[in-house]
Amino acid sequence: MKTRFWQLLSTLLFSLAILPGSASAAGYTQTKYPIVLVHGLFGFDKLGPVEYFYGVPAALRSGGAQVYVTTVSGANSTEVRGEQLLSQVRQILAATGAAKVNLIGHSHGGPTARYVASVRPDLVASVTSVAGVNKGSKVADILSGAIPNTSNALGNALASLIGILSGNKGLPQNAGASLASLSTAGSLAFNSRHPQGVPTSACGEGAYQVQGVHYFSWSGAQPYTNVLDVGDPALAAISLAFGGVKNDGLVSSCSSHLGKVIRDDYAMNHLDEVNQFVGIVNLFETSPVTVFRQQANRLQGLGL
Repeated sequence: MKTRFWQLLSTLLFSLAILPGSASAAGYTQTKYPIVLVHGLFGFDKLGPVEYFYGVPAALRSGGAQVYVTTVSGANSTEVRGEQLLSQVRQILAATGAAKVNLIGHSHGGPTARYVASVRPDLVASVTSVAGVNKGSKVADILSGAIPNTSNALGNALASLIGILSGNKGLPQNAGASLASLSTAGSLAFNSRHPQGVPTSACGEGAYQVQGVHYFSWSGAQPYTNVLDVGDPALAAISLAFGGVKNDGLVSSCSSHLGKVIRDDYAMNHLDEVNQFVGIVNLFETSPVTVFRQQANRLQGLGL
């Protein structure tokens, strides 16, 4: 009788230990291939104590994932940034011995990751676009049509300064090229050369898998989310450029679509999506860190 009791107790404890999402579950974010994070416009890996993907790498690693945070030009064309990312992907694969990587890009990081998957699909298991500018941004349209050369120079200077402060100086900066890439016209031209995963309808889903690469996307749709976040008033004001179309302050929900759309209506703005500013996000929405963890687990389930 005692032996039977201990057998049942052992079975129960083991079952609890392997339940998905349980506190003791090991490897919830442990993907087959390394996860590679790609920042957006004026981005960085770490600026002093502030990570671009604030708290995300540690949260993914805590569940078993191999995570690499890349650095490309803060301001440049998608192709230039894409070639820089491709070089780092090769380095990651050489260092880890992995055959492929899972790319997750925010904002301009979305198209940047797509470029790598398009030119070297053999090196990429998946691309996840987080508020990616996949069909252009009205904000970029306005700025690219109105910005004089002096503002372009200021944009270059800002990107260079961020590079210096984050310890990544020396990367070429071209604010005009970045705006051209992020504009509607520039995005459509890029999509004609690299169409993988891009929806053919105005606001639908794209192909879930192309040339062995899986495509996903998610985004927010609430420009103002927390009164304590210093960036929210600016994003709320900028969001007016979209004329009432659902957006996160910089990118419309429909433009963010790529492959399988996980959600395009999180109560997050463009900074919240990467847990900025320093974790000050909407208290009444799923934590963006949790969304990243869920995506890693989704990739794990697909054997990626």
